[in-house]
Amino acid sequence: MVKIQPDEISSIIRQQIAQYSEEVKVVTVGTVFQVGDGIARIYGLEKVMAGELLEFEDGTVGIALNLETKNVGAVLMGDGLKVQEGSSVRATGKIAQIPVADGFLGRVVNPLARPIDGKGEINSTETRLVESMAPGIISRRSVHEPLQTGLLAVDAMIPIGRGQQRELIIGDRQTGKTAVAIDTILNQKGKDVICVYVAIGQKASSIAQVVNTLESRGSMEYTIIVAAAADSPATLQYLAPYTGAALAEYFMYKGRHTLIVYDDLSKQAQAYREMSLLLRRPPGREAFPGDVFYLHSRLLERAAKLSDSLGSGSMTALPIVETQEGDVSAYIPTNVISITDGQIFLSGDIFNSGIRPAINVGISVSRVGSAAQPKAMKKIAGTLKLELAQFAELEAFSQFASDLDQATQNQLARGQRLRELLKQAQSSPLSLEDQVSTIYAGTKGYLDNLPIDNVRPFLIELRQYLSTSKPEYGQMIRDNQTFSPEAEEILKSTLTELTSNR
Repeated sequence: MVKIQPDEISSIIRQQIAQYSEEVKVVTVGTVFQVGDGIARIYGLEKVMAGELLEFEDGTVGIALNLETKNVGAVLMGDGLKVQEGSSVRATGKIAQIPVADGFLGRVVNPLARPIDGKGEINSTETRLVESMAPGIISRRSVHEPLQTGLLAVDAMIPIGRGQQRELIIGDRQTGKTAVAIDTILNQKGKDVICVYVAIGQKASSIAQVVNTLESRGSMEYTIIVAAAADSPATLQYLAPYTGAALAEYFMYKGRHTLIVYDDLSKQAQAYREMSLLLRRPPGREAFPGDVFYLHSRLLERAAKLSDSLGSGSMTALPIVETQEGDVSAYIPTNVISITDGQIFLSGDIFNSGIRPAINVGISVSRVGSAAQPKAMKKIAGTLKLELAQFAELEAFSQFASDLDQATQNQLARGQRLRELLKQAQSSPLSLEDQVSTIYAGTKGYLDNLPIDNVRPFLIELRQYLSTSKPEYGQMIRDNQTFSPEAEEILKSTLTELTSNR
């Protein structure tokens, strides 16, 4: 009989412990004790995390939002009609996340990043958290590249830069806010910018119209649409902007330039208010919960221009907010104005007077300024905003004056023509060289002797003549983004030639 020594036994036990690798999974399960209006209260999920995905026994997915002492308040990501009192709920251990991949380009998805365009599944091996930390100051660099919208009034006077620029588009309903954003997306064609359009609480027909516009112009190939239509649950409308931001961040961290449009954040705030009041969070001003500012600030701070060490990618955000009767002092507009780097204000009065886009240049502002403008634009657009502001003041004053001196009449005539050249048809963004020639013609007085009705036809003729007969002019500006003396000479001679024939 062989005796086993004690030290042999201890070494065998140690060996067994070292080889023991079986994972013990503790599944946290709770029970629904109250459900209704898209909200479930659950008992027993002691280890659940804020924002964790929950799985109900019928397959419905929810998010844990209220972590209270005796229960968890969760919002359902669907109608949840089969969730009943007594249903079991399993904590997944995952914070809300979505799949991300290059395959999302050209697709329409819901706020859970599932395709809803009937073009099949999207293959993805990566996921990103729906809510992720915004890059810190060290991770960023200052804005120095322009993001051209193709809209003359914006690019000349309220410039937008790539990254860290959050330019708010604000105005009453039906003043052309979405049109400004869609024109900006159309203008990114061929500029290596990936666009994400987030539709929150809109009619499905309006979203389909946007898709059709982008497809017909060949812009869908670099665009992702995240759609939470008006009939979607409040949870999905609340989640949609974060999903869009996660998709844009995926490309930004790969060194690409991205543009994201949130259309519109006032609808997201209303959805969040609905959820919060059902979760019995205390209401504050205008019945919105106290953290509605944080809702938007943590979303918009994710827009950034990354440093060279992180790949130099960028994410530019264009949030849209709807006002009631032009009241920018309401709760949500003031919140978002204080977060953003400037605003493009669209006025109902200007829209109704026939000026499109209906931008109120006087109170629109960009806090990035000429750092986000090409040198060519900076050179010729410097006086434009000042001249328009002086004209607006003079126009108001001249209504009460019977006879005006010649200098005042000349200034009024110039202002009227400058205002005319800022008018632009929808879905027809202008290239940089076309914008430069248009503004130059106005500010240098070449339009002063034309009847006002002839200004726009003349500018169309000028742009067509330059592109067909003087292609070297456009090439010079495109090559180095500057308005060289040679390019100016070509433009001067063309303008002199065309105006002498009038």
